[in-house]
Amino acid sequence: MYKTQEEATEFLSGFLPILEKTPSDREIILCVPFTDLAVLSKSLHGSRVRVGAQNVHWASEGAFTGEISAAMLAELGVRYVVVGHSERRQYFGETDDTVNQRLKAAQEARLMPILCVGESKQERDDGDTEAVIFEQIKIALEEVDQANLVIAYEPIWAIGTGDTCATDEANRVIGLIRSKLSNPEVPILYGGSVNPSNVDEIMAQAEIDGALVGGASLKPDGFARIVNYETLNS
Repeated sequence: MYKTQEEATEFLSGFLPILEKTPSDREIILCVPFTDLAVLSKSLHGSRVRVGAQNVHWASEGAFTGEISAAMLAELGVRYVVVGHSERRQYFGETDDTVNQRLKAAQEARLMPILCVGESKQERDDGDTEAVIFEQIKIALEEVDQANLVIAYEPIWAIGTGDTCATDEANRVIGLIRSKLSNPEVPILYGGSVNPSNVDEIMAQAEIDGALVGGASLKPDGFARIVNYETLNS
């Protein structure tokens, strides 16, 4: 929940020029608050940067005050939507079942959902990381088209804490997630205190296809450094 429309526009003025040398095969998505979607969609039209939303409701319309439907997002030129982010689960009662409903609604509107999964500190300490994530995936992906999907592994204990999951461990867990999919080509991102100083090492991991970036995306130069990560020799 950052940036007014004015602040978002100012962000773009500093961010877009730094992307001129970004490799063409890197996909860049800005998932912004609902109030910023229209102005960013207009400002980014014709550019290489895609616009995403941070949530979507499962119903096409109805008495759901404060919610946004997939059709409303699509009308604004939104291409992606985050579903099941840990903060939605923690603070707003999101469950694996409602995540599943949101995923299907997004796909029906031809939006690309970014499904977030991950374990808490307690669950990791108890040795339940794999069981928790596998259950999240099992329920969330029921009747979901895996040809139209992105997954983000975000260990809850590493989000906004500065305590990044060790890169080899993140790579291991993402490999396990991939092993549970019917489509192994689904892009799987890592999210959890990704920043300019650790992104090169994160992106050097074989199983990690991209990054879901939180606080480090708020400053254009820092986020551009993440987008322009340097490929490390294995």
